[in-house]
Amino acid sequence: MKSVSDARLGASCCTRRRKLLKLSGLLGLAALSVPLLPAESAEALWFNRKNYKVSKTRLSMGTFVSMTAIHHSKDQAEEAFTAAFSEIQELSSILSRHDERSPVAELNRTGLLENVRDDLDLVVSRALYYYQLTGGAFDITVKPLMDLYQQSFAAGQKPTEQEIDKVLGTIGSAALQLDTNRISFQIPGMGVTLDGIAKGYIVDRASKVLKDHGVTNHLVNAGGDIRTSGSAADDKKWTIAIQDPAKKREFPDIIKLADGAVATSGNYEAYYDQEKLFHHIVDPHTGHSPQLTSSISVTAPTVMDADALATALFVLEPREAVKLIETLPNSECFIINRDAAINKSSSWLG
Repeated sequence: MKSVSDARLGASCCTRRRKLLKLSGLLGLAALSVPLLPAESAEALWFNRKNYKVSKTRLSMGTFVSMTAIHHSKDQAEEAFTAAFSEIQELSSILSRHDERSPVAELNRTGLLENVRDDLDLVVSRALYYYQLTGGAFDITVKPLMDLYQQSFAAGQKPTEQEIDKVLGTIGSAALQLDTNRISFQIPGMGVTLDGIAKGYIVDRASKVLKDHGVTNHLVNAGGDIRTSGSAADDKKWTIAIQDPAKKREFPDIIKLADGAVATSGNYEAYYDQEKLFHHIVDPHTGHSPQLTSSISVTAPTVMDADALATALFVLEPREAVKLIETLPNSECFIINRDAAINKSSSWLG
């Protein structure tokens, strides 16, 4: 998903390795692609007689994180951005599986983590809630399967059915034990990845920091996980455009948000093979990537919820995904099927 409001967030970020995982995400406002973006960029413009439009983009969490604010003080907005980016860095050091020093990495190495930080406890607890809600479609214990994908394609081959079946024996959040200040694995070889929920939580927290610093009117975009607050230019709502998975430079839909959260998952974001038969979303039941859907956007009370739901609904058959979202309060979805057909919930904002 990308925003096309008056606040420019940056642009497309792509990391390519010819025979490995391809990552791409449109993070910009009214900009379809920019081949290269510096690790950090900032802008402050006198917007009208009352406010500045202040923006900053920084590489974080494996993507470009952009913040835009409409505020009367440029200095106060920039100070708030600094605090929000510090919050992102702190939380990333706790929740990332890629940082060998993180508690999540320790849990994956040892199968046991004690003295669990509150942030990690909250995210894992919410992940287990969505595991139950979605009948296992959302499952943070798919790390062994993601590792198999990466290792196989790094060696120039697809994972075999035998390899997938073997790994599936280590997957299932029912074997993840969460107690007071303690997380443990009940099956040897298990591992967790919070990629499908932690980024949303971190965006929520960054937004809270901005509000705490008096910057109410803002938009935070972390690779399609978006939190909006207050108003954009001229007291209007923030405008969010859904990216076309086929990259035809068209917007399948556009929504407007004041205080809201939206997240998008797509098979175009991260994939291992040109056919996109193996991508970053996997079905914990089959060990394969879902093929019926190209993109799902979800609005929810928090970005953490929208993030988890976008991942889970991608695993489900589109009509089942809509049926599930209709049971949840203040949550809607917009689904682009593999054949470009659209499924959406009855109260979708577009």
